[in-house]
Amino acid sequence: MNKEKRTEIFTRLRADNPNPTTELNYSSPFELLIAVILSAQATDVGVNKATDKLFPVANTPESILALGVDGLKEYIKTIGLFNSKAENVIKTCRILIEKHNSVVPEKREDLEALPGVGRKTANVVLNTAFGHMAMAVDTHIFRVSNRTGIAPGKNVLEVEKRLLRLVPKEFLLDAHHWLILHGRYTCVARKPKCGACIIEDLCEFKQKRDYL
Repeated sequence: MNKEKRTEIFTRLRADNPNPTTELNYSSPFELLIAVILSAQATDVGVNKATDKLFPVANTPESILALGVDGLKEYIKTIGLFNSKAENVIKTCRILIEKHNSVVPEKREDLEALPGVGRKTANVVLNTAFGHMAMAVDTHIFRVSNRTGIAPGKNVLEVEKRLLRLVPKEFLLDAHHWLILHGRYTCVARKPKCGACIIEDLCEFKQKRDYL
């Protein structure tokens, strides 16, 4: 795929959704961090249902730490893997208090040192909370990048690096949100909605005609 085609793809995605953002509910970098930790192998809708009850009660490292693991589990028990997530969130809160003055760090290495935070989670926080040019490649972005030809790669890190290199700079800050939403609602896994896709004529998906 050439630069002109990529530019047109993101021009259309931007025109369709000028101010994309995460579908996780949050009002601070800390709330976003906790929501993203909880969202691993879970839906944003499911996480929001839990955090809509949790955050009015506890939305700082100190207040969540005060709940303890068992107290936190009561709020997040509807989310998959809630036992291990509760342990990680409590440990993360303790580290934030002891090492970062209760402030979410803006450095990748500090974020990835927090329990339950991997490269993808760190990228979400860096991009969405702090406005860094970071690319959080989840299953949706991996699928869309490979299927369309925007930035094909064998693994998530390869796709991440290619997207950072190939997405035109003017679109880079919001590109990860556009790609996630496109994968979540249009370029879905089993039966992509090619006939209703605004970039269908630019996409290089070989089986596209089967879904038109």
